[in-house]
Amino acid sequence: MQREIHQWHSPSLNKNMEIAMYGHFGFALLLLPTAAADYLEYERFLLIDAISEHIESGKCKVFSINSINAESWLNKNMHPRHKSIRHQQFNEYVYNEVIPFIKSNTSADTPIIVTGASLGALHSANLYFKRPDLINGVIAMSGVYDLQSYTDGYYDEDVYFNSPISYIPNLNDDYYLPRLQKAEHIHLLTGSGAYESPDASKRFSEVLNSKGIPHELDIWGPDMRHDWPTWRAMLPYYLESRF
Repeated sequence: MQREIHQWHSPSLNKNMEIAMYGHFGFALLLLPTAAADYLEYERFLLIDAISEHIESGKCKVFSINSINAESWLNKNMHPRHKSIRHQQFNEYVYNEVIPFIKSNTSADTPIIVTGASLGALHSANLYFKRPDLINGVIAMSGVYDLQSYTDGYYDEDVYFNSPISYIPNLNDDYYLPRLQKAEHIHLLTGSGAYESPDASKRFSEVLNSKGIPHELDIWGPDMRHDWPTWRAMLPYYLESRF
């Protein structure tokens, strides 16, 4: 499998950010880490191995980036407003730096599907729903789609605009909503086992239904807990069966 590591000083985040790239061809699959992890998390926990067949066959080319959650919502010593600002800077990093990098290593019309598990599922969904003109779909695994689950009671405009379950009910524009209503790849996956929150996915699915946004809600069984074996089963299955 072709594997490359790239890095640059991010103007959005004012720090060095690495990105791992796997494969040679196919649609772009952008991986967001689970919590405070780095760009090699999915490799360490063998998820890259689990989807290697699809990478090597040229179905997808994978891009895995760092999180900055330890500098935002998971940092207990940081003022909540500063966490909120840092989160916005991360969004700009993805939209203005990562996506152009992906396009330069694929093609201008290569579809981008974003995916992640746990907190990475929330960020993945949020990045997609905010900019469906830049990102073509999402596979969200074991997510909770309300950022307030991580803010310890803090709430401001940026928390609202980074909580899909909050802003989508009020989405009535003529640009983003029609794009979402024509979506082909919105997949909400969750287990029913220990530490999973299937009700969170159900609630978000209801919101999407209320806006006429097509999607797939897939609730796996009680043997599927909030852990890597679940995600190593989910992602290759969806790459095989939906793409």
